[in-house]
Amino acid sequence: MPPSASSAITLTVDGEAYPLTVDHRTTLLDALRERLDLTGTKKGCDQGQCGACTVLVDGRRSLSCLQLAVAAEGREITTVQGLADGEQLHPVQQAFLDCDGYQCGYCTPGQICSAVGMLGEHAEGWPSAATDDVRPEAGPPPLTDDEIRERMSGNLCRCGAYVAIVEAVARAAGNAGNAPADGDSRSDGDAEVPGTVRKGAAA
Repeated sequence: MPPSASSAITLTVDGEAYPLTVDHRTTLLDALRERLDLTGTKKGCDQGQCGACTVLVDGRRSLSCLQLAVAAEGREITTVQGLADGEQLHPVQQAFLDCDGYQCGYCTPGQICSAVGMLGEHAEGWPSAATDDVRPEAGPPPLTDDEIRERMSGNLCRCGAYVAIVEAVARAAGNAGNAPADGDSRSDGDAEVPGTVRKGAAA
């Protein structure tokens, strides 16, 4: 008998278990959108170039258009729809609202998931190509605008909202030096540094 081209798997997404049978070639992105109707995760280039499909897999950033669904079984998958705690937005989500870190909004789910994962990486001391001192004992580098730009460079915004995105990430991280000037009508967005993922309603 020829081997089967599909497998029965269970995907754990935003704290919920979803049993389904998928073709071995099905990407995690297509499984989320087409099979589970979790359309918060967007399909952009479908080639791993734009970052619109970014989700968190075991807390790490992952391009869901390049990952097979069968390879995600047994992993904790978090989409933008699982970041909020009920009606309480994740600090990164709130910062994107406060700083107008989006225009059309199509790239925003991937930008937000990437920012959550990136802030966790930074808190753990991961260096980037913009980090001056990469020694482990140096600890997390200052989260400057250059650091944020480099760490978020895998996520493209065709509307060009990069300035506001950098500001939003800095605000979510509690980087007061990047907060809006006095008199800005946007709220200060003070919140805990978002290194964890919370389950809840879609944003």
